[in-house]
Amino acid sequence: MSHLTKEQRYTICSMKLQGYSQKDIAQTIGKDKSVISRELQRNRDQRSGVYNHDLAQRKYIKRQSYKKKPRIFNSDMAQYVSDKLCQDLSPEQIVGAAKKEGKQCVSHERIYQYIWKDKRKKGELHLHLRNKGRRYKQRGSSKDNRGVIRNRQDISLRPAEVEQRNRFGDLEVDLIIGKNHKSAILTIVDRATGMGKLKRLQSKDAKQLADKAIDCLQEWKPYLKTITSDNGKEFAEHQRIAKKLNIEFFFAEPYSSWQRGSNENYNRLVRQYIPKKSNFDDFSDNEIERIELKLNNRPRKRFNFYTPIDMFNQKVAFCS
Repeated sequence: MSHLTKEQRYTICSMKLQGYSQKDIAQTIGKDKSVISRELQRNRDQRSGVYNHDLAQRKYIKRQSYKKKPRIFNSDMAQYVSDKLCQDLSPEQIVGAAKKEGKQCVSHERIYQYIWKDKRKKGELHLHLRNKGRRYKQRGSSKDNRGVIRNRQDISLRPAEVEQRNRFGDLEVDLIIGKNHKSAILTIVDRATGMGKLKRLQSKDAKQLADKAIDCLQEWKPYLKTITSDNGKEFAEHQRIAKKLNIEFFFAEPYSSWQRGSNENYNRLVRQYIPKKSNFDDFSDNEIERIELKLNNRPRKRFNFYTPIDMFNQKVAFCS
């Protein structure tokens, strides 16, 4: 191997200053004379022609940084990726986790290739992806037939600070509906930390929804500030929720899901464990709590792969 170390470059510089020949320098550091010649030519100061070991080392490091490092997707790396996938981490989360752990890893695109190859071989790794390997269909509707909620407060009146996502306590709330529209799950997520709550409902009844929301948010009550929902009639008792939790309740514009982006993303995460057309009666309250805990412990790219619980602890400690 012809690469020189920092110490060898120091020896080259020192011996050259003392007038030694390239042959003598090569014999001293155990390299071929051509290596010394090439080193003096490539890494000298281009203006003065002087060879300095510090400058030479910096040039070498800079040149190495430009080279693509070979990353071989070997069996150990494949096992690491498979284990993380079985923990329901996405390819990007796997790369982020490997970086935090100081492990070498291929790109998330290469991991996707590995998953698709496994799928073609009738493997099941793709089933651990958020959308099970399927593409999402574009959502839309031709008309709004959900009625008007009385005394609603429009999202345009919501404090501008909510958009900054710097504080804990600005929530978004929604329902995901079960098979044949017979049952529902209440989903609540904090915009700043991604911390979520899940509660199973027997129906879309507004009173039941309000009772569940008030009950499950009691532990967060000291930190709550705002909550934003869509315009479904199931949120008709928004004023009771606001009063009991001492929180401001706002409504997004009809069919403007981007105004509740945190909740939309959280619902997609939930659907990884509770697919569409599922019968929610098949899921016990303990199973729903387990899914909630798993999502709150899931690393997120937007938090540099820290979990919502990590972010919650940071924000609440800061508030306290």
